[in-house]
Amino acid sequence: MRDVFADLVLGGTCVGCGHPGRPLCRECAAELPTVATTRWPVPAPPGLATPWSAGAYDGVTRAMVVAHKERRVLALRRPLARLLAAAVAAAAPAGEVVLVPVPSRPGAARARGHDPTGALIREAARLLRRQQYDVTPARLLVSRGAVADQAGLDAAARATNLAGSMFCPAARLRRVAGRRAHVVVCDDVLTTGATAREAQRALEAVGLSVAGVATVAATLRRGDHWSAGRES
Repeated sequence: MRDVFADLVLGGTCVGCGHPGRPLCRECAAELPTVATTRWPVPAPPGLATPWSAGAYDGVTRAMVVAHKERRVLALRRPLARLLAAAVAAAAPAGEVVLVPVPSRPGAARARGHDPTGALIREAARLLRRQQYDVTPARLLVSRGAVADQAGLDAAARATNLAGSMFCPAARLRRVAGRRAHVVVCDDVLTTGATAREAQRALEAVGLSVAGVATVAATLRRGDHWSAGRES
């Protein structure tokens, strides 16, 4: 409520339709998907765990992700977390599930002034626990930092750029040691799948079972169409 109030006082507008007031008006919020679907990148990285996304990375969903991540419109955290929670619910098998965020590059959170992906995952976990899911967020992965900016790179170049860039330190692995938990890799957007696949590789390298990948949204391939409604 504080976030919404601040946005109202500062003259906020809906990121979807531009209507003055809330960062996401009731009408635009009502159009968001409530269930997730599999969304494979083409070409998909070999061995990628099944990816689930709640929506396409365009329109209102894209505007929400960008505003939350880059402009710190924090009132969008909960609606984005609902989308991520839908993807996790689709990806997660029965039993205990650990939600592992894809690590950002060193210094990225400091530069933005917040950790948008980590915050989304924590809120999604809270929402899922209210629905009786046994989920725990755990920041298990660390980025080595020796990667170039991914913007403009194709799928093959992204995979090469990210190869070996993530690892799970022993101290973090001990957080889940001895637990028969499945792991779901979480991120805000799935593009080529290279980042999710590298996260999966790093987790499997230390013996963890990756059940799937869950994201708020996935980029549309050329010629794709994605319903933004409740049956997406």
